Amino acid sequence: MRADNSHHLVTAARQRSTATRERALRALRRLDTAGRRITIDDVAREAGVSRSWLYRQADLRAEIDRLCPTHTGTSAVVPVRQRASEASLRQRLQTAQDRIRTLTQANEELREQLAAALGELRSQR
Repeated sequence: MRADNSHHLVTAARQRSTATRERALRALRRLDTAGRRITIDDVAREAGVSRSWLYRQADLRAEIDRLCPTHTGTSAVVPVRQRASEASLRQRLQTAQDRIRTLTQANEELREQLAAALGELRSQR
């Protein structure tokens, strides 16, 4: 009777699965770091894995979906770690609104000064 060597097959399959997963994760990070487009097809091509395998990996698909800029029409993709946070965007918006308010007040003051100067010119004629 032969010895049961199936544990070697199981070990090899686990190692192959781990290596494939690591290749996919590295490819995903490389695409993100490079600011390139991130889709299932791009990750599969970059990692040398099949698209069907990627579709079966729920966590990798979720990460790809998170990184995929489906709502933008631009081809230039900003890596996630370089994207502005919501708090940062809110602060920038508040700063812009404050600047607009200041410029509007200054503009109104200049209009009043101009009106007064034109009034003086008319009265001198």
